[in-house]
Amino acid sequence: MVKIHTVGGFSEVGKNMVVVELEEDAFIFDEGFFLPAIVSMQERDKVLTEKKLKAIKAVPEDSVINNIRHKVRAQFISHAHLDHVGAIPFLSDKYNAPIYGTPFTIQVLESLLNDNDAVLQNKTHAIKPNTTFFVQGKNRKYKVDFINATHSTAQCLMIAIETPKGAVIYANDFKLDDTPVLGLKPNYKRLREIAKEGVLCLVVDSLYSGSERKTPSEKIARALLQEVLLTIQNKNAGMIVTTFSSHIARLKSIVEFSKRLNREPVFLGRSLDKYSTAAKNINIAPFLNDVRISKYRRQVEKTLHKVERNRKDYMIVCTGHQGEPGSILERLSRHQLPFKLNKDDNIIFSSSVIPTPINKEQFAKMEGRLKKAKPRIFRDAHVSGHAGREDLRDIMKIVNPQHVIPSHGGIDKTEPMAELVKEMGYKLGKQCHLMQDGGVLKL
Repeated sequence: MVKIHTVGGFSEVGKNMVVVELEEDAFIFDEGFFLPAIVSMQERDKVLTEKKLKAIKAVPEDSVINNIRHKVRAQFISHAHLDHVGAIPFLSDKYNAPIYGTPFTIQVLESLLNDNDAVLQNKTHAIKPNTTFFVQGKNRKYKVDFINATHSTAQCLMIAIETPKGAVIYANDFKLDDTPVLGLKPNYKRLREIAKEGVLCLVVDSLYSGSERKTPSEKIARALLQEVLLTIQNKNAGMIVTTFSSHIARLKSIVEFSKRLNREPVFLGRSLDKYSTAAKNINIAPFLNDVRISKYRRQVEKTLHKVERNRKDYMIVCTGHQGEPGSILERLSRHQLPFKLNKDDNIIFSSSVIPTPINKEQFAKMEGRLKKAKPRIFRDAHVSGHAGREDLRDIMKIVNPQHVIPSHGGIDKTEPMAELVKEMGYKLGKQCHLMQDGGVLKL
């Protein structure tokens, strides 16, 4: 029998964690944060602990698998977003099991550990995308595939583990981008090979399963950015771009367009430093090698003093597109930094607001403060990193799983995926399973 434990990420968007249990062995996929709770906590308390995080429901409630903790043989991380990797420093040492991720993800994990003065007891393994390898169970080895997928950060994976009943594929955060700006396109060939061998279950990102679309390629976001950045008429004014710090492909476009404008890109904020340094360390982002990054308060202030005097020579790239308290753009809106916005300045949001109540509220307040200075504001130079309904239809046809578990959100996010697979001949409760946090599915 194969049991799939939906520990976290099935009653909310975030704190993703799934466990696949076999007779003698078990395998963890992701251990992530619930980001709205983290933002609220960091305003009050800089020291994070498992106890504090669980008290505010910011990490998966993994006590539901306490009785199989001894079975866990490996911990796999699908990618470097905090709602998938953020809880590793706080939860992973409970399991006597090595941690596997891509080189970029492991670099980001190392940075998170440094932030929290933590050292992991388990060994970490950096495995390149599109690699097949084996992990040791109690009495046998299991074949694991790190299948390259495209998303809004580098080296994102679909992870397949072979079981006696067929493969289980964990595909939690992806889009089907055949013309990525950075990195490889999805590995359809390997997915089809695994499908031929037989797929028992697909755990699949359903965040936008209700959006009747194919999610556009990142090259479309690049074109939207180009349209804004290269056609703005007030060329001598200040220019600020804010985007997801982890979106290395988007940063590549911003840096390249900065140089076409003869502006020096300057990165401000710790989060940008974290992800940019990780990308540089594994040599996937040579465009970042000569970018100035200021992460500490005094560095940021010194850089902004220089930019204030010569606005036409610089492109500010900063954190704050969600209105996060303490982020660079949020502090600029409060006049807490030595750069005074004016009516000629341009603020470009190469992002969308993550649709949670706290994000919407924070962003609205920040935008209201920014508008008092009357800068030009450009919204939505962005495309999503998540599959739409028609991408999900395609992935279902490619993988052809016996069972489907829609993931990455509560019932409002997963029910449209259930409706889609019902159209494709699956029966709810028999082959398609709507789960909640703390649930277990026996196959």
